[in-house]
Amino acid sequence: MFCPNVEFHYILSFAIDYTTSSSSSPTNGKFNVFWDTANLTPSQVSSIKKQHSNVKVAVSLGGDSVNGGSCYFSPSSVDSWVSNAVSSLTNIIQQYNLDGIDIDYEHFHADPKTFAECIGKLITTLKTNGVIKFASIAPFDDDEVQSHYLALWKSYGHVIDYVNFQFYAYDEGTTVSQFMNYFETQRSNYGGGSILASFISDGSGGLSPQNGFFSACSKLRNQGKLGGIFVWSADDSKALGFRYEKQSQALLAAP
Repeated sequence: MFCPNVEFHYILSFAIDYTTSSSSSPTNGKFNVFWDTANLTPSQVSSIKKQHSNVKVAVSLGGDSVNGGSCYFSPSSVDSWVSNAVSSLTNIIQQYNLDGIDIDYEHFHADPKTFAECIGKLITTLKTNGVIKFASIAPFDDDEVQSHYLALWKSYGHVIDYVNFQFYAYDEGTTVSQFMNYFETQRSNYGGGSILASFISDGSGGLSPQNGFFSACSKLRNQGKLGGIFVWSADDSKALGFRYEKQSQALLAAP
């Protein structure tokens, strides 16, 4: 499945600062693992990285929901949240032999400035401590979401390596020309950032591979604007034999 000259990142979803009980509640930065730990183990992470030197593995923080309810970014204070997050995530990242973090909070009980300070300080500290090598963010086109991520970008864009923009959150049936316009808008919002094009493997939103996603990517690549390709999600792609992940790599590997 791997093109050796394309860097391939897996993102484990999710680690969340909520309790793991059925009535989950926020823990102020004390992260717990919410992915399928029976099938995604530390030894499997180590094994795939050993077999493929171009593979890196990250953890995504937050997500849309937790145990059936919305997952909120809900810090008590900047300093306490950052301190708890650094300590709990360092443990998880070292236990699972991970390389980076992805920020995917989508609901907020904190203003944009607080979000920016918490996340910016978290990324900066983990990088300074040598715990992670890269960080990405996964915003989408929603006023509240964008206000928080743009505040983060404005203050801490220099420590964020990739913008995994959720272009699949736009309407299903997005055309190539609409997609190109959306990409340009987000390139200007996240100025200087490495912006990844993205699609959802179940085809429920955005520009799909069947409707011209790869021709849009080729255009962006020829213009020198394509930071990479981001796919949600492996669970849905598995039934398709990961055909679009293979196509993505072939496109990125082409001279």
